[in-house]
Amino acid sequence: MSAASLVIVGAGPRGTGFLERLAAGLPELYGDRPLDVHLVDPYPPGPGRIWRTAQSPLLWMNSMAEDVTVFTDDTTVLEGPVLPGPTLADWAGTDGRRFATRTEQGAYLRWAYERARDLLPATVTVHEHRTTALRVEGPREGRQRVRLAGRAAPLDADLVVLTLGHLDAEPDDDQRALSAFAARHGLVHLPPGATADLDLSVLPAGEPVLVRGLGLAFVDLMVLLTEGRGGRYEGPEDALVYVPSGREPVLYAGSRRGVPYHAKLGYSLDGERPPLPRFFGPDQVAALRAATGPLDFRRDVWPHVAKELGWAHYHRLLTAHPDRATRTWDAFAADYAALAPGDPALAALARAAVPDPADRFDPDSLDRPLDGLRARDPEELQDALRAYVTADLARRGDPAHSADAAVFAAVLSVYGQLVRLADRVDTDHWWHGFFSYLASGPPAPRLRRLLALSRAGTVRFLGPRTRVETDERHGLFRATSPALPGAATTARALVEARLPAPTVTRTASPLLRGLYEDGARATADGLLAVDPADGRIVHRDGRPHPHRIALGPHTTARSNGAFVRPRTGGLPFAQNDAAARAALAFLRDGACRPSAPLAG
Repeated sequence: MSAASLVIVGAGPRGTGFLERLAAGLPELYGDRPLDVHLVDPYPPGPGRIWRTAQSPLLWMNSMAEDVTVFTDDTTVLEGPVLPGPTLADWAGTDGRRFATRTEQGAYLRWAYERARDLLPATVTVHEHRTTALRVEGPREGRQRVRLAGRAAPLDADLVVLTLGHLDAEPDDDQRALSAFAARHGLVHLPPGATADLDLSVLPAGEPVLVRGLGLAFVDLMVLLTEGRGGRYEGPEDALVYVPSGREPVLYAGSRRGVPYHAKLGYSLDGERPPLPRFFGPDQVAALRAATGPLDFRRDVWPHVAKELGWAHYHRLLTAHPDRATRTWDAFAADYAALAPGDPALAALARAAVPDPADRFDPDSLDRPLDGLRARDPEELQDALRAYVTADLARRGDPAHSADAAVFAAVLSVYGQLVRLADRVDTDHWWHGFFSYLASGPPAPRLRRLLALSRAGTVRFLGPRTRVETDERHGLFRATSPALPGAATTARALVEARLPAPTVTRTASPLLRGLYEDGARATADGLLAVDPADGRIVHRDGRPHPHRIALGPHTTARSNGAFVRPRTGGLPFAQNDAAARAALAFLRDGACRPSAPLAG
């Protein structure tokens, strides 16, 4: 019997997770038939590009070691068997509350890959190709060819699975215009990209640098341009002093909100957990899917999401901190449940029941915390931003505000439900930014270091609604914020501190762009459309391609990462399981394999 051929493009954590689910389901679905598995990735299998061990040890994960696993448990909804495994903390034998480095995570992922590979029987041969896949070709009903960089002959495949992870993108019109301006005037412009991959040597010491973005990419940039250039911190953790090396630039940082992402919570949610899902679960998703006509996220979906987040918040507040409300949970819950999503009476009910505005769930204020801020001068603006970050750190470490932890749990629940709507509605960039701002912020020690850098003058805050313009007359970039009327900051360097949005229409991946050009469907947001049942790539005629599967952030089946917190359902693991089982059944039943490779 000739061996079936499976090509997995992308051998990072998502590819590793798919391989693990393949190994788990193979005895049941495929038996002892021969199988060739080809892994294609220029980076090491397991960690891949983002988590490779050959990067700065100064870069951390933004999750505690005990909150990271790549293994299934009994909370994961699977058809295949659960194969438990250690968390990062258990595997490394480290303090679970510690934030591990990315190189440590890379080593954990490499071990997880080797474990998955070793679970495969002797009838399966794994081939590692340390190169880039350039194109997938082949008829809809026949064998596929995967073209590789630096290799004349393609890989023949009965099935191709794309687990590409985060990808670079070609610049959009705005970024091209900024790069062209920089080239004309001899300036520096670093467009969106993975911070660890940027050439930061082009940013000179002592010079002002405009930075647009205050999320996780900014935190990495901050680390590499300060500690990475020899600076150090002294003193206790709550009163750090930054001692510069003299090699740092001065970072002028701003964003739409003007503030960094919320710090990671410093406590766990104990006691009764919010009953989720309640107002945004399978029933509500089914009703939205059944609606006629196009769906708009903010109009049709967000009201359900906001009610769900508010439900979790008030459940925790009124059950764990009843002294801060004027009504019992049961009475409040009955009135809350009776109101329609988006009804202004929801906010009125909260105002009547919860006297302190700081105890209410107000998504608009959360999303725009500095609206209306006006400073008389730059120093007053720095004081205001430092006060905000200090207060945020205090709140995120205080269990008295455990309603925030309940909202975090609800955000994760909502994300899992939204995946089932991805082929019906574009969730838009606002939601993913809001999700990251609330639930995917940096470790608290990073923000304490940011405060120290601000006090030292190495980081300067630009304020909310930062706007960057080009000044042709003076040949400089220019940043302004309504929080500082009439003032502007100029610089010869601009860094876009964010990852490029996942898109098949502007992707830098020739393979993904080729699939789109050959007829794969994309959403208005540029995501690759896939069948939510098993990840098969959907073409513009509405039919899933039988020989092509895709998983990851560039698809409509995107989830909140390739690894998860233990015992939280593991949505990406469930997706991997469904795709792997579909792949095994197809390879078992497929009849298109020739006895010899196809001609090149």
